[in-house]
Amino acid sequence: MRIITGRAKGLRLKTPAGLSTRPTADRVKESLFSILGGLINFPEIKSVLDIFAGTGALGLEAMSRGANSAIFIDNATAEIIQENISRTKFEGCKVLRGDFEKILFKLAKQNLAFDLIFSDPPYAKGLAQKSLEVVAGKNLLVEGGLMIIENDVTEILDAPTSFQLVRKITYGHTTAIEIFIREKVI
Repeated sequence: MRIITGRAKGLRLKTPAGLSTRPTADRVKESLFSILGGLINFPEIKSVLDIFAGTGALGLEAMSRGANSAIFIDNATAEIIQENISRTKFEGCKVLRGDFEKILFKLAKQNLAFDLIFSDPPYAKGLAQKSLEVVAGKNLLVEGGLMIIENDVTEILDAPTSFQLVRKITYGHTTAIEIFIREKVI
């Protein structure tokens, strides 16, 4: 697993041992960021939130491409994310360890909202839909911001009010990536 392009291009990231996490494959990440490059300008991204961050690869890729700051949430791999942040030497990164829902509630109480949110939860546990609902319900995504969810192809996500599915991409028989935009209120 590596950073694909930008300031930390080619840097190898530490990954956890065993099968308890499922890092996004480099080919999937490369495809996703190619699509995102047509939707957003990374240097204009002020804040990134990476939920179920695993290695931190998605948030760190956004940082490498020019995003200003990132918060990473994971209960099991916080130390690995911190080590990967140290390897990249990116400033403006913070790792929060704990239950994602409780952390999202705390971020909402701080009136934080993000330009770009990644959610890559364990498959088939309803966590993809839950993360989408909490982000929408707590207004954690700015108007015009994007939320990217990686999940199992069999999971059907229901977009909350004000969220619109922009694109769905499937990779093989297991992985789907859905890109949502928070619509602007007129």
